[in-house]
Amino acid sequence: MAGHGKSHHCAQSAFLALSEQFGLGGEEVLKALTPMPGIAERGETCGAITGALLALGMVFGRDHLEDWEAYRQSLVPANSFVARFEAELGSTLCCRIQEKAFGKSFDLMDPEALRQFQLADATTKCTRVVQKAVRMAAEAIMDSKN
Repeated sequence: MAGHGKSHHCAQSAFLALSEQFGLGGEEVLKALTPMPGIAERGETCGAITGALLALGMVFGRDHLEDWEAYRQSLVPANSFVARFEAELGSTLCCRIQEKAFGKSFDLMDPEALRQFQLADATTKCTRVVQKAVRMAAEAIMDSKN
């Protein structure tokens, strides 16, 4: 998972790992994921989920906006992934995942709290979350090919 160490960015790292493994998207997608960790660092949906869901959308998503059946079918692996993630990590929210990993959550918009987050070994702990999300999403993709 070289991407997370390079970017320190959960959403981009999750997508990058899946993109490299399954030949998805490129630089524009990574750019679009820039504000996604915790939904603009607000402690909301974990960026690893966002990046993985984007990859799942690229694999399972509908090709035509009017194709509602394909839309409904794309939700099956997406919901399965989110349910597995929540069951394994206890939440889909960045702030709750932080509480479990660090014993507290950090306001990442606050420079001092961000510094404390980084000092608390955020890269290692968040990389573990990204790895779990990537594994689960990759399994969903591979299961669909069997």
